[in-house]
Amino acid sequence: MRMTAPVLLWFRQDLRLSDQAALAAAAAEGPVIPVYVLDDETPRQWAMGGASSWWLHHSLVSLDKALRDKGSRLILRRGKCADVLQALAKESGAERVHALHHYEPWWRNAEKSVANALDLCLHDGMLLLPPGAVRTGSGGIYKIYTPFARAMMEQMPPAAPNRTPATIESPASWPDSDRLDDWDLLPTKPNWASGFHADWTPGEDGARANVAAFIDEVGDYPTARNLPSVEGTSRLSPHLHFGEVSPAYVWHRVTSSDADAETFLKELIWRDYTHSQICEMPTYGSENARDDFDRMDWRDLREARGDFAAWKEGRTGYPIVDAGMRQLWATGWMHNRVRMIAASFLIKHLLIDWRHGAKWFWDTLVDADYANNSVNWQWVAGSGIDANMFSRIMAPLTQSEKFDAGDYIRQWVPELGDLSDDVIHDPDAHDARPKDYPAKIIGHKAGRERALAAYRRIKG
Repeated sequence: MRMTAPVLLWFRQDLRLSDQAALAAAAAEGPVIPVYVLDDETPRQWAMGGASSWWLHHSLVSLDKALRDKGSRLILRRGKCADVLQALAKESGAERVHALHHYEPWWRNAEKSVANALDLCLHDGMLLLPPGAVRTGSGGIYKIYTPFARAMMEQMPPAAPNRTPATIESPASWPDSDRLDDWDLLPTKPNWASGFHADWTPGEDGARANVAAFIDEVGDYPTARNLPSVEGTSRLSPHLHFGEVSPAYVWHRVTSSDADAETFLKELIWRDYTHSQICEMPTYGSENARDDFDRMDWRDLREARGDFAAWKEGRTGYPIVDAGMRQLWATGWMHNRVRMIAASFLIKHLLIDWRHGAKWFWDTLVDADYANNSVNWQWVAGSGIDANMFSRIMAPLTQSEKFDAGDYIRQWVPELGDLSDDVIHDPDAHDARPKDYPAKIIGHKAGRERALAAYRRIKG
């Protein structure tokens, strides 16, 4: 029996119509009121950063258009999710809310608050499998990625993605909606995101186009993903973070080609792994997963402020680091290999707490994802549950040459554009540094020795 009262469809980081279990369930019941709530209060210090806000604006435009093509529309409201949804339910007569499960600690808290007031129906769809679906032989949670990935592969492929409902029934009357432009999600003074459109098309159509383009390249991914000058990564991370495409859709489309996609598929599994970790340790973004790192003698940021600014602005004197940080500022994104190099440089060469770097990435990345960002930074720092050893310190100059980053550096550090491949990775060593490019803020050996000395002290 169909319901006459409308149901609310609560969008968050799941801004798509296809393979959207919450939408399918809502549409099957009767009239649907799709709603996005801009909630900066519930996440507190994890409110969306500037680059993510830019993406959100354009993704919401795309989602509203897709809904209107189905005869529906998107209602926008601002405030605490639980309060806003209760108010909408009272205005519209709705009693039920459909939504996808989310796993960030603030979303889990919001779900509890909504469920206390309304009939909240949660559905899976943000990950390949729900956290906890993969367990050890004793029934516990995997802490280490490799056995987690092996167990995940045994349960793959995921269920085939569902199609978009043919119709979405509208309510008898629509509640009031905010104007998206009034949310001021786009930067204006200055417009530091002016170059983002050259690299990105937010929304479900853009996500699917990226998937289609990547299918032709997936066979080269195991090697190309490490080459910044080639840009062999999938560039799907912001689309996956904002839920513009489901991981199940990506899995099935990628495996439909004849190429060996295992390396890439394990990166999708890594995304499930990081979410399983934040479910077990919700404070992963602000607390060390290993207690001994609480004793690490990080440099006081008041003392290290100049070095931190140089890192953020891409003027450390290490070309591969500077190229990555400038790419981040210009495009809201950074090549995966370079992210590791830049993060390692901040943590180990500059001995600056990983949390400062993580917060900068949170504000400047269009794919800023609590689970991935937190687990990846702690992996580099050595403080994570499954992490690289702190004593394994990346040599940025060697990494730059090994992964043939010359053209990447020329693109993002134009001061070095005239240098040859044998010089560009370390101009100082060849007495070829241009006057308008800074000297190294610390030598590799000095930075390495300082980091190792600090690490020895916490190990006692």
